[in-house]
Amino acid sequence: MSYFAACGRGFEPVLAEELRALGARDLEERRGGVAFAGDKSLGYASCLWLRSAIRVQEQIFRRPCQGPDALYDAVRDVDWSRFLDLRRTLAVDASVRDSEVTHSGYAALTVKDAIVDQFRHRTGDRPSVDTESPDVPLKLVLKRDEALLYRDLAGESLHKRGWRPIQVKSPLNEATAASILLLSGWDRRSPLADPMCGSGTFPIEAALLAADRAPGLRRSFAFERWPDFDPALWSSARADAQRRARTRLGFAVEGADRHPGAVNLAKKGAEAAGVGNLVKFDLADAKDWIPSTTPAVVFTNPPYGERLGEGEDLVDSWKALGNFLHRCPGAAAFVLSGNAELTKYLGLRASRKWVVMNGQIECRVLKYEMFKRD
Repeated sequence: MSYFAACGRGFEPVLAEELRALGARDLEERRGGVAFAGDKSLGYASCLWLRSAIRVQEQIFRRPCQGPDALYDAVRDVDWSRFLDLRRTLAVDASVRDSEVTHSGYAALTVKDAIVDQFRHRTGDRPSVDTESPDVPLKLVLKRDEALLYRDLAGESLHKRGWRPIQVKSPLNEATAASILLLSGWDRRSPLADPMCGSGTFPIEAALLAADRAPGLRRSFAFERWPDFDPALWSSARADAQRRARTRLGFAVEGADRHPGAVNLAKKGAEAAGVGNLVKFDLADAKDWIPSTTPAVVFTNPPYGERLGEGEDLVDSWKALGNFLHRCPGAAAFVLSGNAELTKYLGLRASRKWVVMNGQIECRVLKYEMFKRD
């Protein structure tokens, strides 16, 4: 089978390394994801284990397609009884680029019409469309004169691990946090701290990673509702993941925030993720916080806004972070920044930078090395 896993821009090498570890073949890094090959068990494992991915899609076909009629015929040629039955719902999302079909909505409608027309012709009935939570989510990519059609194994984005209790304002995406942890080369054995943890995404994802907890264990996936779903294969994959999960860490994973509501959400999130006993959260300002163990590595996503004019509080936050980092001799710090002007308030020079996307914002992951004092 041919697959495509999507991720945030800038994290493609991280995703490729994760897929390689799962046994994927024929890896090809593309903008915003990685194409790969493998069997059905690899597709299931990808949903269960990938931390940096937001989608895993199985390729249904890749064909030359010029114009809407050719697209309709290509889709109509597929035996859709392999992928769908009348009890299941579907939805089609499309993207078009440099194609004769210029409107993505029209392209998606063409695919949907071809599928339901085939069912009507064969059975006299048709499957329903559900744009909110379809059983079979389909993705069409129409580029120039070529069409690629995929079905999305996950359904909901893979960044939704099932542990965040409620949606909070501007949270750090779970997949983005995990991607930065993997990008850093953290050894998963050294004490870790986040002095501005917000709802706790970095510490919780770090604990899941260090404890070898599969990020997909606490949620369901679209493929579980497909006609060709293999329940025995999926049950075996889940059982293996549960056996691998560690219940203890030999080092501290800690976070702090000055807002009581954020700390409360972080604690609830850690409990929901099953790592409440592996992570410690404190109510404290970064400029004053003293972790229980001097961290070897710091990960944080300080506020950066879109303009410096958002107030002195923004500048003070970066000064507080700088104060904290200067009290961590020997640590390596990885700071996600979407505003280059604010970084000067740390009083530090970055030793390395990575350009990544955090949602729709182009950001930098900045590495700072805090040298030990003599």
